[in-house]
This record gives sequence, C-alpha cells and structure tokens, in this order.
Amino acid sequence: MGRREDPFEPLVEKLANDEFAVVQRGRTEPRAQRALSAEVTTARLHGFDLEDRPLIDSLPQLPGEVLAARSTVPLRRAMVGSDVVVALESGSPLRPIILGVLQQQLNPLPEQPEAVRQVAIQADGDRYVVTAEREIVLRCGDASITLTRAGKVIIKGNYILSRSTGYNKIKGAAIDIN
Repeated sequence: MGRREDPFEPLVEKLANDEFAVVQRGRTEPRAQRALSAEVTTARLHGFDLEDRPLIDSLPQLPGEVLAARSTVPLRRAMVGSDVVVALESGSPLRPIILGVLQQQLNPLPEQPEAVRQVAIQADGDRYVVTAEREIVLRCGDASITLTRAGKVIIKGNYILSRSTGYNKIKGAAIDIN
C-alpha cells in the first residue's frame, strides 16, 4: 500500500531566482486568500446611526456618500471628524471595516487650564487620593458631594441618611438643625 497524499498540503517549488512560491494543485492563489483580499484606504468618521454603528464618509471610491461600517476598534463620539483607516472587504467599497483611528501628532495638545492640570489621583491599592486645586465634585443624578478649597464639605440630595452601628457624632462650632 502506498502513502496517501493530503489534498490540502501545499507543494513548495523553488523558483529560478531563489524565491519560494506556494502552489496548490490546480490553482496559483488559494480560494480562502481570494475571499479575504481587501483594499485599505482612509475615510472620515462621520458619526453614528441610531443603532450606534459607525458611519464614514469621504471614501475615495464613493465620494459624497455616507456608509455604515463595521469596526475592529472601539470608537467614541469624541472621535467624530477624525480620519480612520478602512479596509474594504473583498475590495467592495460597500463593505467597509474600520481598522483604526489615525492619530494627529503634528500639533501638540492644546494647553489645559491650570486647575485641570493640577488634578491628581494616587492609588496604592488600599486607598485613592484625589487632589484638586479648587474643588472636587462627586455627582450622581440629584445627589452631590462637593469639597472646596476653603474646607467646606457640601452634601446635597433628596434623601440623606447617616447610619452607624457605633457612635454617630456631630461636632461643630455651631450646629443648626432645621
């Protein structure tokens, strides 16, 4: 009995100029490779549709048209207007896939206000320390906690509960209840 040949095993031929080419029986290009061929180009992220699918425009193959695209990267609304790298599945401009967002490195980041630059968060695994120059506000719906530079702690909400299994102490120079 002879050795049975695997129909999927590629044959390797040595060409005259010492390059190697992979050739399958009866074809020069595998079928899977032909189906995955894609053209890469750039476009502009136009926005998002009602289902949060990204929309692109300025595609060289379809100027003036806005198309829904798929994406391999997460996209945010802040990126709208940015240039994106787009692969056209099977070379079709009607099947765009966003591969990434081009980063603008030519212009340095705009100068941020002093207060924004002085916000710092330190984490050591046991606690987080948030430091700001003027004030820190934690907000969720109608509730907020504000810490000010002057030492004020302002707690606002529709319902505030202070509960303790131990001693609950209220201390101050003056205490005003109602």
